[in-house]
Amino acid sequence: MPFAFYSEVEQAMQQIVQDAFYPQPFFQSLLSGSWSRRFLEYFTVQYAHYSAHFPRVLGAAISAMEPNDSWWIPLADNLWDEAGRGRQGHAHSQLYRTFALSVMSPSEFEHRLVQWPRSLAVSTAIDHFITFFHHATSLQAMAAVGLGSEFFAGDIMGLIGQGLRHPQYQRFGPLNPQFWELHADSDEPRHYHLCRNVLLTLASDRHNLQCMFTSGQDIALSEANMYRQLYCEGEAQHLLD
Repeated sequence: MPFAFYSEVEQAMQQIVQDAFYPQPFFQSLLSGSWSRRFLEYFTVQYAHYSAHFPRVLGAAISAMEPNDSWWIPLADNLWDEAGRGRQGHAHSQLYRTFALSVMSPSEFEHRLVQWPRSLAVSTAIDHFITFFHHATSLQAMAAVGLGSEFFAGDIMGLIGQGLRHPQYQRFGPLNPQFWELHADSDEPRHYHLCRNVLLTLASDRHNLQCMFTSGQDIALSEANMYRQLYCEGEAQHLLD
């Protein structure tokens, strides 16, 4: 589809999110309180694998950048956030652990990480993201991170946080959704704003707008497929019963 303005690219990306994410059984069952304890544990472990590899994704995106500070610094800022901006105990891996340990005990979590190594769903999403950057231009890489992930990540993580507050899941113990809500409320919107500012500098060219959309669509659909496959993996392993 032809684009004349950056806002039209954002609208098209929002429609992709509406169509590819929200109607999925993964999200619908989460919001209805239908997840079993076993599937909640499975998702917790698999997202731990995904989150642990996300700094690699940002590093790959930075490697695709031309040596222009205004382009690579926003991604480096995102990567620095992953490291907790240098504050001990604030790395996102540690913040995620506060959620994981509200789902299961430390020993159970460590056991599950071994029992459920990185699944095909997560491996495919991470590998696709990183491979994309091997041949990406700076524009494609920035659009992949900005429009293909950060643009809607706050909404998706907020939706997961909302779902986890369902009374049905509190029967398993009081869950701590801070990881999800912090990303939804502040981190992801700020990261997207930084990427957006860069993308807008090239938004007067219709070819660039199409390139931005194509790159964002590619990565967004890959991430949507990860959630779809995670749910299918849960069904195949009878974790949803």
